[in-house]
Amino acid sequence: MTGWDISGLRAALADEVDGEVRFDAGSRGAYVTDGSNYRQVPIGVVVPRTVEAGARAVSVCARFDVPVLSRGGGTSLAGQTTNTAVVIDWTKYCDGLLSVDPEARTCVVEPGIVLDELNRRLSPHKLQFGPKPSTHSHCALGGMIGNNSCGASAQAYGKTVDNVRRLEILTYDGQRAWVGPTPPDERARIAEGGGRLAEIYAGLDRIATEYLADIRRGYPKIPRRVSGYNLDSLLPESGFDVARALVGSEGTLVTVLRAELDLVSVPSYQSLLVLGYEDICAAADDVSHLLEHCSPSQLEALDGRMAQLMREEGAYLQSLDILPRGDSWLMVQYSGDSQEDVDEQAHALLRAVGRGEKDPEVAFSDDPEREQRMLKAREAGLGVTARPPDDRETWEGWEDSAVPPERLGDYLRDLKALFEEFGYDHPSLYGHFGQGCVHTRIPFGLKTAEGVAGFRRFVERAADLVASYGGSLSGEHGDGQSRGELLTRMFGERLVSAFGEMKALFDPGNRMNPGKIVDPNPVDGQLRLGPSWRPETPATHFQFPEDDHSFNRAVMRCVGIGNCRSHSGGVMCPSYRATREEEHSTRGRARLLFEMLGGHADSAVKDGWRSPEVRDALDLCLACKGCRSDCPTGVDMATLKAEFLSHHYEGRLRPAAHYAMGWLPVWARLSRLSPGLVNTLLHAPGLARAGKRLAGVDGVRPAPVFARQSFVQWWRARGGEEPDPADPRTVVLWPDTFSTYFHPSIAISAVRVLEDAGFRVAVPTEPVCCGLTWISTGQLSVAEKVLRRTLGVLRPYLEAGTPVIGLEPSCTAVFRADAPELLPADQDVQRLAKQFRTFAEQLVHHAPDDWRPPSLARHATVQTHCHQHAVMKFDADRELMRRAHLDADVLDEGCCGLAGNFGFERGHHEVSMAVAEQGVLPAVRAAAPGSLVLADGFSCRTQIEDGGTGRRALHLAEALALALDGNLPSDAPERLAQRPPEPSRTARWATTASAAALAAAAGTGVALRLRRRT
Repeated sequence: MTGWDISGLRAALADEVDGEVRFDAGSRGAYVTDGSNYRQVPIGVVVPRTVEAGARAVSVCARFDVPVLSRGGGTSLAGQTTNTAVVIDWTKYCDGLLSVDPEARTCVVEPGIVLDELNRRLSPHKLQFGPKPSTHSHCALGGMIGNNSCGASAQAYGKTVDNVRRLEILTYDGQRAWVGPTPPDERARIAEGGGRLAEIYAGLDRIATEYLADIRRGYPKIPRRVSGYNLDSLLPESGFDVARALVGSEGTLVTVLRAELDLVSVPSYQSLLVLGYEDICAAADDVSHLLEHCSPSQLEALDGRMAQLMREEGAYLQSLDILPRGDSWLMVQYSGDSQEDVDEQAHALLRAVGRGEKDPEVAFSDDPEREQRMLKAREAGLGVTARPPDDRETWEGWEDSAVPPERLGDYLRDLKALFEEFGYDHPSLYGHFGQGCVHTRIPFGLKTAEGVAGFRRFVERAADLVASYGGSLSGEHGDGQSRGELLTRMFGERLVSAFGEMKALFDPGNRMNPGKIVDPNPVDGQLRLGPSWRPETPATHFQFPEDDHSFNRAVMRCVGIGNCRSHSGGVMCPSYRATREEEHSTRGRARLLFEMLGGHADSAVKDGWRSPEVRDALDLCLACKGCRSDCPTGVDMATLKAEFLSHHYEGRLRPAAHYAMGWLPVWARLSRLSPGLVNTLLHAPGLARAGKRLAGVDGVRPAPVFARQSFVQWWRARGGEEPDPADPRTVVLWPDTFSTYFHPSIAISAVRVLEDAGFRVAVPTEPVCCGLTWISTGQLSVAEKVLRRTLGVLRPYLEAGTPVIGLEPSCTAVFRADAPELLPADQDVQRLAKQFRTFAEQLVHHAPDDWRPPSLARHATVQTHCHQHAVMKFDADRELMRRAHLDADVLDEGCCGLAGNFGFERGHHEVSMAVAEQGVLPAVRAAAPGSLVLADGFSCRTQIEDGGTGRRALHLAEALALALDGNLPSDAPERLAQRPPEPSRTARWATTASAAALAAAAGTGVALRLRRRT
């Protein structure tokens, strides 16, 4: 950054740009890389509130002569969206759909709009944007235009370049214009106007004329040529289309401010044909044969290696089970106006190639849900292959080459031979085979000088190979830094010189995303790892057994895919969905943790575990564990956060909430001395607010009410003989803090249902705890002690193999996931992890065959706890509800937002409620009055009750226990469940008055004593 007036730049941007201007270490660390192998620390980040503000930011940067990088979803795999530049992130605010013309089938959008969101807004018109990359849930249209994105649907609709009508662009030196197809008369009009725009058009005309023969001869005639600038769009036969010439230029030429897009109709019907082959090369050989007989909307490939990885990871098993016989597969999808049409297209292909629907190598489906599951399995390729179960680290770098489809099989054989020559074992090969595009990830050795040298030699050889087949270095992901240096091997010196002339025409000072495509940085430069990467290797509390016992490897699970930036579906990432901040996504936090490790001298994040930037980014992490299951590579940010907090506050005073909420099990036990008095104090006017302030609890959040009689007290009073741990009918009901001290009716209900099913219930009456609240606040040494004490109490049951039944999902998740990672060498921890079951798992899989749950016979709105979603899954609960004749609408609306201590902590209430309002609370409000609202998690129930829904959620155990008593009322059935009542208004005010009187008396006494002394 030498020579740039950074402080002046920062001040000017803050003064002149309507947006968020960030030059802090945290923001720079979060944007330091994308989905590629490359890493460059940004100068700063600007998040414009309007397109005009974004244009103004470019103008300010030009005044200070600093580089600019436009960024959308930041998922680029070739290094296009990492640079030492001012990063303009368009996605938070500039996401408008400005107009739609249903008749012309066009729309105008701002650059930050996400593809799935665009298509959702277009759905009333039954229109969509055709190209659909696998990142469709979070990729922005500006990024798709910059990258010339494709996806599987490009088989039918082409690349992004084929679907762009016009662009509003801004050059670094301030020229702004709408560009598109430009016939000669329009070019003449522009020339007459003079100025910078006329200069640009004249220069483009000259390049197109001078290099016309080279372009026609040197550009591969294949469906997936994405490498290089689109000079072929300037040819006469292409209508001198300047907009399309700029698509795929990766922000190196202009800033795209708005785009007019062509749209396509949403298919009414679809069918899917899956064909099995002996290997992936045989499948590739058959592609051109199939295309002679059909025009599919998608033609995708999946090899046996990827299927093996999915099975080892337990992912997409339903889809794998319906694959036909074979070790590689082609998925052929058809679209049409009727079911008969799409079915006939599939059967016609089978007849043409001499196969039948009943053949073992054939599978046919016209079930849309089933088809989407199959295609999602193919979409998951990047995540599945990024962190294989065999712990090899695989990388992009040669992940999207493309060749003519008719030559694909031979190309794959040569590519596999190259893998073998370089000792790269057998990477998975898959992709968009209908257009000759191949995806893979390769185990390059990017941490050593020898490995990096091998990486360079390989990509050079691979570039020569694909060029010899008349192919493209990139068939989808662009050039960036991965392939910029290799372009001469594909296009030759003259065409690459033409690229340079085009760059100089638009950006003579080389300030637009420099070092990409033209005058590129070396393919082995600026690596995120590299031979000079020397991270700290800290000792940790969690042992990370799935990550080679390394915190660093756990952090490096994140490869930048960006699914944590999706706007709906699943759980991950609730804080990002609420704030739309990169730092508040799983990926952004992982980037900051990576920078914290100190492997690079230029990192903006200093101070290691004491880093305030990492602390601040993790502060809004709800520790929901959604990323553990929803992230394609299984990043577990909740665990990483707990580990960080344990070191960050080691030997230091912690936030008050860590003592108040982190030690909740202790305070709950102490509440037994006088639960009524405790409740009154917690709800007394004035006193409650003062107490919350001292405890670090948000003043708006009501305190939960302690039960007058805890579950364990009820159990002791009930009496009865303790069952033999070795009795196969014995189960231990886990007395978690929440079901014991706040909602004991849940545990009491569980006892009733379990006994009705023929089980003999035991309950530990000595204090036990899973340590959840200490884990979530990073007090891991205490959590370990708590867990060891608990293991001692449970030892007779552990030795007998007695099942332990959990009612609170977060506590169950501790024993199934967190405890084995904290204490992996402790055999009792391993035993308990295997013996700990959910309430539904016990009843569905282990109840006597002749037992049936009581019938509820009504509709239910069901919120799954995030930890259950991530760790235990919900299959058993669905089955138990089915058997109980519950018509269950299991919400796919994400986290409830309370998330244990998170929603109670001061400063979190706004985000907590924003998360809840994105889906859970509206869904509950919309539930019919006579339906049940079910939520097994204490946090979920509390959020639903506190969130103004007018409803109270029940645990499934409560609903089943109520059904044992007969029919439920037709309206608000939850009113039958018992909950501790709040203290009366009289008691609350009396307590406040008593406290005030005591304070006044004390003050008077002190005043009298002081008067006597004077």
